[in-house]
Amino acid sequence: MPSWMYFVLALLGLFAGYFIYGAFVEKVFGPDPNRSTPACKMPDGVDYVEMSPAKVFLIQLLNIAGLGPVFGPILGALYGPIALLWVVIGCVFAGAVHDYFSGMLSVRYNGKSVPDIVGYNLGDLIKKIMRVFAVVLLILVGVVFVAGPAGLLAHLTNMDKMIFVALIFAYYFLATILPVDKIIGRIYPFFAVLLVFMAVGLLTALVAKGYTFYNNIEWTTHSPAGLPAWPLVFITIACGACSGFHATQSPLMARCISNEKHGRKIFYGAMIAEGVIGLIWVTLGMSFYPDTAALAAALGPSGNAALVVNNISVELLGTFGGALAVLGVVVLPVTSGDTAFRAARLTIADALNFDQRPNKNRLTVAIPLFIVGVALNFISFQMLWRYFGFANQALAAIVLWAAAAYLLHRGKFHWIASIPAMFMTAVSAVYICYEKSMGFGLSYEVSNIIGIGVALLCFVLLMTAGRKIQPSDDMSA
Repeated sequence: MPSWMYFVLALLGLFAGYFIYGAFVEKVFGPDPNRSTPACKMPDGVDYVEMSPAKVFLIQLLNIAGLGPVFGPILGALYGPIALLWVVIGCVFAGAVHDYFSGMLSVRYNGKSVPDIVGYNLGDLIKKIMRVFAVVLLILVGVVFVAGPAGLLAHLTNMDKMIFVALIFAYYFLATILPVDKIIGRIYPFFAVLLVFMAVGLLTALVAKGYTFYNNIEWTTHSPAGLPAWPLVFITIACGACSGFHATQSPLMARCISNEKHGRKIFYGAMIAEGVIGLIWVTLGMSFYPDTAALAAALGPSGNAALVVNNISVELLGTFGGALAVLGVVVLPVTSGDTAFRAARLTIADALNFDQRPNKNRLTVAIPLFIVGVALNFISFQMLWRYFGFANQALAAIVLWAAAAYLLHRGKFHWIASIPAMFMTAVSAVYICYEKSMGFGLSYEVSNIIGIGVALLCFVLLMTAGRKIQPSDDMSA
């Protein structure tokens, strides 16, 4: 079989996942087209604003598609075909399920943020913990998604990186406090053009210039540096396969949809679309360079994926086309960083029951958030990224457990959420046990035993203690 067929099969797998498995997930959840959504019954002109399904889909896609589906797949390509497999299987059976439930449960809970979604299904203690955890993660995301695009723009223009840091923070602040349809709802269509150009243009150029898809493809369990594929591939490739950050973004659009039947297209569908982006960048990483060792050399000792993005873009599309492609990559984190800070504002406001319609109330929450964000910007990007990687996948596991509990409480087929929840729990636990610089630095064997044990324990708790939690009434009936 020609090597390019692997890409075609992977692409077909993502599309089949949407039409077949996505329809099954939707049926299990049971959207009600006659149920009033938060946007319809409690509009406020700021965050609860009804928008067309096409616009909401576009905003959702750009919200969730940060640096993850570009940088993550490039780094994941070091592990060979397993990265390709994870993008497809992870996206269809874990990531898209996670995104669908985080969005639709928010719709059912009047647009509430992820701590409340989790708390209604796993208990009040978890809700309180999640409020702190979610805000910390969102600030980390916002800061990470300043440093990445600022570095790319500085490399592209030879200007001081701090100029772009200041400009991006200024944009983030405006996008955080203004009504959702004033900036985010208006400029995202333009950003989408850059996004499409970046993805389709680079893949087309790869084919036109005669590159061989998946050079020297071989299955391996380690990267060229000897790092184990399990669990590192599943931490490294997050946004292109399964990412907890998405659960913080889905409630933003849950406040804007007009009909529950739009949920599969918007939440499940946007994750599949992001999976396509991740698939393209895994393919570029595995095809542009002769082998994984060459990719590792291009990344350098610090794993600088921005350099690889620039090299691939300029080589395949020329200086001007490459610059547009890099701008397309810049769009991804910028259009997630702004909504990360916005989601942090709403999470805090939900916790304090603080009305966000008055301008001064939004400023009261946003200004301290940005003071913290600016301070964190002076910490090493690589350090922030490692902490974000673990926190991100741990959040994905928690949200999947909440979805499993929601289904279990209502006598529905919980396995569509509980199986990926166990998997992501094991990934996160093994990683934090094994990681040397920020984790416990345990042996690989011991880390695996602990990780699998934690996942099984969580499942037992779901099936025993979880059954005792009474299901919260859906608020939007």
